[in-house]
Amino acid sequence: MAHLLVTGGAGFVGSGFVRHVLENTDHMVSVLDKLTYASSLASLRDLPSKRFRFVRGDVTDAALVDVLFAKVDAVVHFAAESHNDNGLNDPSPFVTTNLVGTFSLLEAARRHDTRFHHVSTDEVFGDLDLNDTARFTEDSPMRPSSPYSSTKAGSDLLVKAWVRSFGLRATVSNSSNNYGPFQHVEKFIPRQITNLIAGRRPRLFGRGQNIRDWIHVDDHSAAILAILERGTIGQSYLVGAEMELSNQAVVELILGLMGRSTDDYDYVDDRPGHDLRYANDTTRLRTELGWRPRFVDFEAGIVSTIDWYRRNEQWWADVKDRVEARYAAQGR
Repeated sequence: MAHLLVTGGAGFVGSGFVRHVLENTDHMVSVLDKLTYASSLASLRDLPSKRFRFVRGDVTDAALVDVLFAKVDAVVHFAAESHNDNGLNDPSPFVTTNLVGTFSLLEAARRHDTRFHHVSTDEVFGDLDLNDTARFTEDSPMRPSSPYSSTKAGSDLLVKAWVRSFGLRATVSNSSNNYGPFQHVEKFIPRQITNLIAGRRPRLFGRGQNIRDWIHVDDHSAAILAILERGTIGQSYLVGAEMELSNQAVVELILGLMGRSTDDYDYVDDRPGHDLRYANDTTRLRTELGWRPRFVDFEAGIVSTIDWYRRNEQWWADVKDRVEARYAAQGR
């Protein structure tokens, strides 16, 4: 049995990983989370009290971080500001959490010789042409295009520098877009689903042709656990299910599955600097660690996600109006 510290473990992907670990291993898990607007203790409800504890705090709090690192065997670092629109409005929290926070954690890991895994995004590589057949690899150059992706790229580089300069026992993963239960309604797929449940029309940025490589959050969790347990120190791993779809195709699929006409949506102003296409080559993860995604049928994954948001309206209803008011103020 190991004791894991999960930063940002009350957020979407972090809480998915916490549940995955508690359901599939004997590990103990402590969560450190600031409980910003994008995280919720409701995402961690009904977990086994003997193997789980929650600590409210900030990853930039060096004293608190040091105390926690002294008690655990490994750290999985999810905590990040991650919503691109928010970064365009105010980049400062992204710099503080994603860069300064990661630095704080790395220094604690160095002091305590703690195994460290850093969870990042494929957005650090910029974007690909819509008609290109290429995919990102671990050797792709970093070309971030937003405050979010640039601060995540910077945090990736910090981790790699601490490995080389200080011998930190660390790995990095860069994942494609996640979907599934417990995702905040400001994000693309839950926004469209909850719009329809609430009687609103879905909204597409620009012309909806931007392509994303979708992976179910449970498959991402399994990949992270495999990297943590068997990954090569100092190595980066790309994570994805090779499920490329345009935003328009995703919206039309959701509309059809929810009994609406597939053209029942509105186009809105595009996001500044909106990346065109993401796609990950996951050969290293598959061949070196033997990982495979379980959710290979995107439609089935979306059906289960729609069902979750229908059954858990109390989880998202309170914030839905505020999210849509903010988008409306931006013309989106």
